[in-house]
Amino acid sequence: MVAVIKTSRSINSILNYNENKVKEGVAECISAVNYPLELEKLSFTYKLNRFLKLCSLNENTKRNSVHISLNFDPSENHSKEKLIEIADTYMEKIGFGKQPYLVYQHHDAGHPHLHLVTNNIQRDGKRIDLHLIGVKKSEPARKEIEDIFGLVKAEGRKQKEVLTLKPISVGRVEYGKAESRKAINSVLNKVLFDYKYSSLPELNAVLNLNNVHADRGSEESRVFKNNGLLYKILDQNSKPIGVPIKASEFYSRPTLKFLEGKFKSNEAEKESYKKYVKNTIKLAFYREDIFSPEKLSKILEKESIHMILRKSKEGQLYGITYVDHKTRSVFNGSSLGKEFSAKGIQENCALNILALERKHQNSISNYSENFLNLKSEDPLKENLTDILLRGERISDYVSKQFKQKKKKRLHIRI
Repeated sequence: MVAVIKTSRSINSILNYNENKVKEGVAECISAVNYPLELEKLSFTYKLNRFLKLCSLNENTKRNSVHISLNFDPSENHSKEKLIEIADTYMEKIGFGKQPYLVYQHHDAGHPHLHLVTNNIQRDGKRIDLHLIGVKKSEPARKEIEDIFGLVKAEGRKQKEVLTLKPISVGRVEYGKAESRKAINSVLNKVLFDYKYSSLPELNAVLNLNNVHADRGSEESRVFKNNGLLYKILDQNSKPIGVPIKASEFYSRPTLKFLEGKFKSNEAEKESYKKYVKNTIKLAFYREDIFSPEKLSKILEKESIHMILRKSKEGQLYGITYVDHKTRSVFNGSSLGKEFSAKGIQENCALNILALERKHQNSISNYSENFLNLKSEDPLKENLTDILLRGERISDYVSKQFKQKKKKRLHIRI
């Protein structure tokens, strides 16, 4: 099981997201805990007001809403009763057992998963501390629950195998606005609320991986002048196809104003993940002989980091964006530091090439020097090269007993 915890300033948007899934027929609310009425009698307004009433008890807390997803292995097929029990056990162990929370079972992915909606303001107005809740409480709870319920263990598995989105199948939604809206919406609901991006280009870095693009239009366009935003589907060549859809037409209303709020909050949230991404890139250079940005990109993919290379029409690299799927963080290369920018990466690759050439030249020089040393040996000593190349006399290798004795010449006196 993999648990992902997200915090927010708006319980309304989180609840809308899950209720919208219910309306689309791809999710179901299977449990409502610490509500005075039974689940069947709870309207959307009643569910929302329960949270809003608690939030009003502590208006100083900016991030008062919590959205948790519990993700199971694709091979697991648990009953609703078991899923509810797992959710209740998890919430109890992370300190939310007495809070009101809703449990939604989603069917819109390749693996079974739950979404839990709650807030961290208690009845006395005090807030539940969310700092490092993932490390301190969620991880120990996850491991215990895997043992208690006999779940497939997430330890050692790559998170990207379970949680990454599948890009939109453009052939399926090329025609028809309704299908396009549904396909784009499924990507937006995952990316907008799960990834930490702080600009429109950073958001598009993730959306483009899933064949979606957010576009403000040209500066002369009416869309741009009115602070509008259009969402488009991209084909295999990253070119827009089909009919663009206005942000206001989506249920979650991911308008430019909404995104600007996310940019500001995400900037602070992703700061703590900078060091991890930087160290991963440095380690790649340390472990491998990297001579091009393209090779670095392939190596980082193994670490669940997409390295997006932005090039001009002439093929000139002018920018790099890193999308880390493990921490769900997006960074422009220059924001990590000069050495991680397009220019910095190219310079590091050039240094590696230069080092390889020097190493090659040094090996040739050493060989030549050793050969010259052989030629300049003491002339009184027999030269090794001469020994190897001289002709051998067979008699040098014949035993004395087999050597023919020289016949003595007879001298006859007359």
